[in-house]
Amino acid sequence: MTSTSAQPESVAAAPASRRKVLQALSGLMVGMFVSILASTVVANALPRIITDLRGSQTVYTWIVTSELLAMTATVPLWGKMADLYSKKLLIQLSLGLFVVGSLIAGLTPNVEILIVSRVVQGIGAGGMTALAMIVMAALIPPRELGRYAGIFGAVFGVGTVAGPLIGGLLVDTSWLGWRWCFLIGVPFTILAIVLLQRTLDLPVVRRDVKVDYLGALLITVGVSTLLIWSSLAGNQFEWGSWWTVVLVGAAVVVLALAVRVESRAAEPIIPLYILRNRTVALATVASALVGVAMFGGTVFLSQYFQVALGKSPTIAGLMSLPMVFGLLISSTVAGQLITKWGRWKGFLVAGGVVMLAGMGLLSTIDGQTGTLLLGIYMAVLGVGVGMLMQNLVLAAQNDVPAHDLGVTTSVLTFFRSMGGAVGVSALGAVLAARITTLMTEKLGPMATAGGGDAVPDISALPAPVVRVVQDVYATATADLFLIGVPLTALALLAVLFIKEKPLNTLSGEERLAREQAASAGH
Repeated sequence: MTSTSAQPESVAAAPASRRKVLQALSGLMVGMFVSILASTVVANALPRIITDLRGSQTVYTWIVTSELLAMTATVPLWGKMADLYSKKLLIQLSLGLFVVGSLIAGLTPNVEILIVSRVVQGIGAGGMTALAMIVMAALIPPRELGRYAGIFGAVFGVGTVAGPLIGGLLVDTSWLGWRWCFLIGVPFTILAIVLLQRTLDLPVVRRDVKVDYLGALLITVGVSTLLIWSSLAGNQFEWGSWWTVVLVGAAVVVLALAVRVESRAAEPIIPLYILRNRTVALATVASALVGVAMFGGTVFLSQYFQVALGKSPTIAGLMSLPMVFGLLISSTVAGQLITKWGRWKGFLVAGGVVMLAGMGLLSTIDGQTGTLLLGIYMAVLGVGVGMLMQNLVLAAQNDVPAHDLGVTTSVLTFFRSMGGAVGVSALGAVLAARITTLMTEKLGPMATAGGGDAVPDISALPAPVVRVVQDVYATATADLFLIGVPLTALALLAVLFIKEKPLNTLSGEERLAREQAASAGH
């Protein structure tokens, strides 16, 4: 296997100036802003979308899960291709797919095509999610990464703040409507593609190897089968039914084959030796558990605001701000302090503790929880997430050789996304089953009259029924956060066992150049 660079400078990479790095990251920031905006806009619009397209609680879950599934399944492939091909071209391709998915979603006539469009969006988001962190690692030393991660945290915060507000306004504006929640991101995405073409300049390292497509296919099929099972169990069939045996058994067999293929492939999608690194293994476990707890709980908060509390989409968007501000402030401040002090483990541990507290507090909510108290609970959760998520990636990137930066980043992103997808699908199934049980207990035959598990339009229900429905949705949502508490505790336990190591002062390009020079010398 030979390595040749398209640019000689890659062998003796010089440190990039801060101005050059910021210019190179401008397109990434716009792309990241678009992907965050798309997810937050849609989350707030989902209750209205489901009502208009006559979808069910299961469909509500699948509109979120389908994007997470596609993103999860493709992240390792994007990460591996980033180690082999042009990162610039790949990230532009991922943004192009995002444009296509957004256009299909904005013009969808029914929930089935909407779910297909979310899959296309998810494939594009998988590339954006993996490649943004890979490009940052290539340009910026770990010792300096906190400062730039803080800038990305600000972009993340603005996108997350703007998303619910824009989504609420679009849904509440009759001459626009929820379809513009998907279409609004298209011009921003095209702008990101143009900016990347003009500003991002990375050496292209081509290696004469083949991508392990068989391994990618087996991983995708195995993970997809698990997610389909976790989204349907407890709702479409019993957890202990023969369907569970068939689906879980098939997933285990396919993933076992994937492990066998990956162990023998020359260029595996997920190199198994990566997981022998203690820091990477523990960060991966923590990322997956954080994904389950955070995505699984928070994705249904917008539904809680609109159904359980009876708020409009615009007000629901405003109610999400405390969590956003908590995340924004903690990620930015933590990033700056990590760059200043060169120490990171304390922030991981503190993030785990605070996130655990936030999950515990949110498990106590009900239909009468005050806005101020709810805002405090959400801010606590946001602070914890902000200190934890990006710094897990930083810790892992700092502890691997430069030639494994891409695949390490994609492994962490893969397991975090997989945790999120499993969390949304499994907890969504738990939520649907819990709602059905509680509605049947409180309303009897009225619970299933004319709707099955359809998400109710509370504006069309009589007042006594509205109070029951709101209480049911509040109780069921609180139960999701209660399930998230032990998962977050396990994530904290994993973080405690990560060993702190000094942050590297060289960028990914510089480290790779030194590694190549050292191997050539031998």
